[in-house]
Amino acid sequence: MKAIIAATIIGVIMMFASILSNNKSGIVSLATVLFFFLFGINIWEVYESINATGVAAPAYLNNMMSLDSFAIWFSMLMSGCALLYILLLGKEIAKVGKHVGEYFALIAFIMVGIYLLAGYSNMLMLFIGIEILSIPQYILAGSDKRNLKSTEASLKYFLMGSFSTGILLMGIAMLYGATGSFDIINFRMLQTDALNPLALSGILFLIIGLGFKVSAAPMHMWTPDVYDGSPTPFTAFMSTIVKAGVFVAFLRLFHASFGNLTNHWMMIVAVITATTLFIGNITAVFQQSVKRMLAYSSIAQAGFMLFAILSVNATAWQGIVIYAVAYSVATIGMFAVLIKLKDYTYDGFNGLAKKEPALAFFTTIFLMSLAGIPLTGGFMAKYFVLLAAVQQGQVMWLVIFALIMAAVSVYYYFKVIIAMYFKTGEAELNHEVTGYDKLMLGITCLLVILIGLMPQLLLNL
Repeated sequence: MKAIIAATIIGVIMMFASILSNNKSGIVSLATVLFFFLFGINIWEVYESINATGVAAPAYLNNMMSLDSFAIWFSMLMSGCALLYILLLGKEIAKVGKHVGEYFALIAFIMVGIYLLAGYSNMLMLFIGIEILSIPQYILAGSDKRNLKSTEASLKYFLMGSFSTGILLMGIAMLYGATGSFDIINFRMLQTDALNPLALSGILFLIIGLGFKVSAAPMHMWTPDVYDGSPTPFTAFMSTIVKAGVFVAFLRLFHASFGNLTNHWMMIVAVITATTLFIGNITAVFQQSVKRMLAYSSIAQAGFMLFAILSVNATAWQGIVIYAVAYSVATIGMFAVLIKLKDYTYDGFNGLAKKEPALAFFTTIFLMSLAGIPLTGGFMAKYFVLLAAVQQGQVMWLVIFALIMAAVSVYYYFKVIIAMYFKTGEAELNHEVTGYDKLMLGITCLLVILIGLMPQLLLNL
């Protein structure tokens, strides 16, 4: 609860900072310090959780929030990823427009939504968390007023987001009609052998509504245009930390509430997973823009994360933690490299290894992680979610299909690596790559490798 309060206060401080100062570099520095403070608050909550082993998870807001150890630990990890994001892309955020303080305020409010989604125990809190997380994104997507594509992305995101929220609310209403409760624990009373048709319809609406939020096919239509049109620094945030937060909400609901009803919804989610993997990977192959390729890649990565929803076991919870962190770190690092280039096409990477060998090396590690190459965080992430599916034992066909799609993803990720190392050209940079940039990208790269070599660092606590 301390992190929720702290993130709210940080958002308010950044709003006033934007009013009181026009110094962009000063606002970025203030935001960096405040997000360090937020990360420290999360570490404090984790420390308290460790010392309270054996004590029931504290409940807040009239039992609508239950901050168990998983919620606190996941919130800390996402705060760490947000801090890394600010350190890597804070200066680029300042270049988007005039209202720099408000951008950081909106990011802080999004973190409030993520914390709520990590620990909700009531459907009303799920709805509030998703709205707190979604509305600032509509604004960030359209923050580049000089770019018509940014305005289009904002409008498309708002319309599709509102539509999906309506579907989500319909599902919540149907479940309330079937059970007379909004508490997710009370949904366990639903019986497999005599499932209320109203409850089944509610579960289906929830799958569709949450599928929109996580870019699962065929509810993914908004994703490529929104990610491509939004300012690149905000695309990095929306496609990583935000997506991870919604996935944890998805996991929490379906495992805690509908774990005994898998016969009714597992095949639906399995088909959605297969469709997401196919559309995301195959469409990414034909993209000419690396930014748009990463947008379709995020759809494909959502397909792998859906395995954690399918697999109602402890390994799925481990898998979602590793995948959320490994995917977020590698993708944020990749966008931090991409934003330094003038040309976002594959040709824009031609000859980068000769001009900036360090930048090319970091890019290679990030792409290898996204592709799931061994010794990277992405490999361990895919291993854990697929292991969870194997342990579930009912979707082996889907595991085999996912491995084939993973092989397809190697093709479009390695196209960038081939362009950097084996094609002639002169990659043009927006500005000089500083020592600070190389240091932060190096730390990010080290984190990717560390997760791949020692995933237990994320799991032991």
